[in-house]
Amino acid sequence: MKKVILIISIVVIIILGFFGIRFFNKYVGNNVEKDGFVLIPHNAKSQRILDSISPYIKNKDYFTSIAEDKNLGENYKPGRYELKSGMNNREIVNMIIAGNQTPNSFRIKDFDDVYQMIGRVTKKTEIDSTKFADQLNEIAISKGYKNAEDLKKYFFNNTYDFFWTVTPKEFFEKFDNEYKAFWTAERIAKEKQSGLTRDQIYALASIVYKESGGKPDEQKTIAGLYLNRYKKGMKLQSDPTVIYAVNKASNFTLQIKRVYYKHLKEPSLYNTYANKGIPPGPICIVDKNSLNAVLDAENNNYIFMCADPARFGYHKFTDNAAEHAINAKVYQDWLDKKDIK
Repeated sequence: MKKVILIISIVVIIILGFFGIRFFNKYVGNNVEKDGFVLIPHNAKSQRILDSISPYIKNKDYFTSIAEDKNLGENYKPGRYELKSGMNNREIVNMIIAGNQTPNSFRIKDFDDVYQMIGRVTKKTEIDSTKFADQLNEIAISKGYKNAEDLKKYFFNNTYDFFWTVTPKEFFEKFDNEYKAFWTAERIAKEKQSGLTRDQIYALASIVYKESGGKPDEQKTIAGLYLNRYKKGMKLQSDPTVIYAVNKASNFTLQIKRVYYKHLKEPSLYNTYANKGIPPGPICIVDKNSLNAVLDAENNNYIFMCADPARFGYHKFTDNAAEHAINAKVYQDWLDKKDIK
C-alpha cells in the first residue's frame, strides 16, 4: 500500500512539475531569444503583430496564447518596442498595450534645407517623407509662410529623442517650443540692439556655423568680422554661401569641396560674392552657439579670414588686404598639394 501511495505521489509531483514548468515558462519565464526592436504600425492586424515579434521570442505558442488572452490585436498601441532578454510574455504584451515605446535618437545636423532633414528624419518614423513634408508645408502655410523651407529657423542643430510614431505636428511643436524658449527677453533686447532682423541674425548665424565648422572657438570672432563687413557696406564674400547657392540651383545634388571663380557668379540672392548685404535666410540649420555668437559678436577690426592649413578647422584673421593675400596663397597651395578640387 505504501508503495502504491509513493508511486501515486511521485506521478502527481511529476504532473504538477510538468504543468508548473509550463505555467512558469508561459507566464513568468524569459521568452526573449534575442534582443531587438519591434515596429508595430497603426492599423496592424493581429497576425502582423505576431509576425513582427516572432523572430525575437523562443516559444511562439506561449506568446500567442497570452496575446489572445489579453486581446492584443484590439488593445495594442502602435510604436517601436524594445524586447530585452529576461522579459516574459506578459511583460511584452502589457508593454505594447500600454504603449510604452522606446524613443529613437534623431540627429538634426546642419542640413542645407528642411526637406533634406525630413528625408533623414523619416527613416526613423512611421510616416513616409512625402506625407511628412506635405504636413510640414501645411504647418508653414498656417503660420503665414510659403512652405516648410521657411520653417528652417525653428529647428536647432542637436540630438533629440522622438518616438517612431511621431507626427509632423508633434515633431514641429517640440522645435516651436524650443524656439520660443530660446528667444528670451534678454536675447530679444540684444536682437533689437543689433539693428538686424531675426532673419538676418539666422542668416549670419548659418554663415558663422559653416565657416567655423560648428566649432564654437572662433564663432564670436567670425561673427564680428562679418558684421564689420556688413556695416562697411562690403560684400560678405562667404564661400559657404556660394556653395549653398550652387547646390540649391542643382536641388542639392552637387558636392562642391572647393569654390572656383566660376561659382562666384552664381545668380542667387544667397551668393554673397554676387550681392551685398545679408542673404534672405539661413543657408543651413544652425545651432544655438552660432546664434549666440551673432548676438554677442566679438568687437574686433577684422575684415578678412582664411582657413589655416596648419590648424585644420581654424582660420587666420586680419584687417590687412596684403596679409590676407599671403594667407590665401598659402591655403590655395595647400589645396593644390592635397589635390582637393
